[in-house]
This record gives sequence, structure tokens and C-alpha cells, in this order.
Amino acid sequence: MLVNTSYNEKKINEAINELVGKPFGLIDNIKLNGIGSPRLDIIKTSEEIATLLSYDNNRNFCNIELRPKGIIIRFRSLLETFSLVIPFYKLVIFKPGNSFTFHMDYHTISVDAPPKNKSVNAFMEKLNQFKAENSPTYIDDL
Repeated sequence: MLVNTSYNEKKINEAINELVGKPFGLIDNIKLNGIGSPRLDIIKTSEEIATLLSYDNNRNFCNIELRPKGIIIRFRSLLETFSLVIPFYKLVIFKPGNSFTFHMDYHTISVDAPPKNKSVNAFMEKLNQFKAENSPTYIDDL
């Protein structure tokens, strides 16, 4: 689900919370040693996201937030904030070379992950482990 989250709209927030769960509290955040990624350079995206990013000439960055049942990838275009909300059962992650590619249905975002950047690689390991522990094992769990 790709949505504009620039404004605090109740319907959109409820839809996001239903899809990937409510945000972690302070204690859970401390236990998980942080739930957000460092700033990631966007290398390549699917057509719809590329169209949004092409409206300005700034460098394209994103960050990832862990949620109990999925992730939220946030990026900015012009003065708007957009969120790609991905539940774990639809999330596919590839690691071609020095990048990570996140897929959900027809949306794709590739981010740069240089091997020397230990914080990015540590977050991706945490994300993969969290996905393995919290993904539904059967279709009935959905």
C-alpha cells in the first residue's frame, strides 16, 4: 500500500495499523535496540514510485520502520511524505551486489548498502530475523 502520510489522517493511520500493527512502544524499542534504519540512498524504484520521486531534483533517500507485522518504507518528494506499507507476508528482500531490493506486489525499492556501512547491514540482519520470527507460517494465520 503506497500512501501519502504527510498529514495525520485517521483513516490512513487505522489502515496502516491494521496492516502492519501499531508502532512499538518505548520499552519494546529499547529491547529491540532501535526499530528504524539509518538513512538509505534509493538507487532504483518501480514506475509509480519513480514518478513521485521525479517531481524534485533532490537526492532520493528513505528510511525503514519495523512494525510488529511488517515494515514501512518512508520517502519524501517535494514537501510530501509517502509511505510504502509492506506486511511481512508480502515482503520479499533480495541482495544483489551492494544493495537491497524490497518487493511487494508491483512496488519495488532498491537501496544502496555499501559493505563498509555496518549500521545498514546490522539493521538488515535484524529485519530478516524479525521477519522470520513474525511471519505467518500458514495461510490460516493471516
